Amino acid sequence: MPEPGPRMNGFSLGELCWLFCCPPCPSRIAAKLAFLPPEPTYTVLAPEQRAPAPAATPSPAPAAQPAAAEEGAGPGACSLHLSERADWQYSQRELDAVEVFFSRTARDNRLGCMFVRCAPSSRYTLLFSHGNAVDLGQMCSFYIGLGSRINCNIFSYDYSGYGVSSGKPSEKNLYADIDAAWQALRTRYGVSPENIILYGQSIGTVPTVDLASRYECAAVILHSPLMSGLRVAFPDTRKTYCFDAFPRCCVPVPPVCLPSSFKKLILLLYSLQIRPGAAASLLHKH
Repeated sequence: MPEPGPRMNGFSLGELCWLFCCPPCPSRIAAKLAFLPPEPTYTVLAPEQRAPAPAATPSPAPAAQPAAAEEGAGPGACSLHLSERADWQYSQRELDAVEVFFSRTARDNRLGCMFVRCAPSSRYTLLFSHGNAVDLGQMCSFYIGLGSRINCNIFSYDYSGYGVSSGKPSEKNLYADIDAAWQALRTRYGVSPENIILYGQSIGTVPTVDLASRYECAAVILHSPLMSGLRVAFPDTRKTYCFDAFPRCCVPVPPVCLPSSFKKLILLLYSLQIRPGAAASLLHKH
């Protein structure tokens, strides 16, 4: 990253050159703007690796995961170990109930997945695409609290390059990641599309909208959505350019029927730059 100098729209000339010219590729520009993977706060261990260490004890680096921990092992076959930075807020009993495993994306990245069974009798499961600068370890306590309050199970995953997921963060990997998560939720846990609610937060709204445009689901929740990659750096941008990444405002937003039991718990915060009536259409009931 270059040294800061005179600033334009919050960026120095050196930073703008580094951002847009090194290299001048939309996917690389989007990665610099949008992705901030933290240091992993958890590890996923296969049965033969398990040790009687407390949940809050820092675990070894997640670099060498054995083949036994890959997809194909049954639910609960792997164990979750959290570091202190994960800020776990529950007991070991709740931690033992969190199911973790690996899947494989179409771009051949290993995907860390988590299923939080908060309400075994619940009809609905949230497919949760989390925000930036966090991983599954940091989100785990939140998932338990959220699922328990709304009586809903939660399935989540770490993007490529986040947590224990391999590869590097990129726009193409985001789409492959949520595809693999969707397929794992459908095949591994047998959840039908009409019982899946897609929830995207911040950068997670990008893969959520992409998936919702291709598959039927129960509902779509967008929490603090991005307008586009370029608008992250330049919020006053009105036009969508051909080189822009995540051009969300060009994606049509169809009406979505939200289950009545969830309506009081959902707040859609939309930018006024999205087409007038888009937020209202999301809350429209057929």
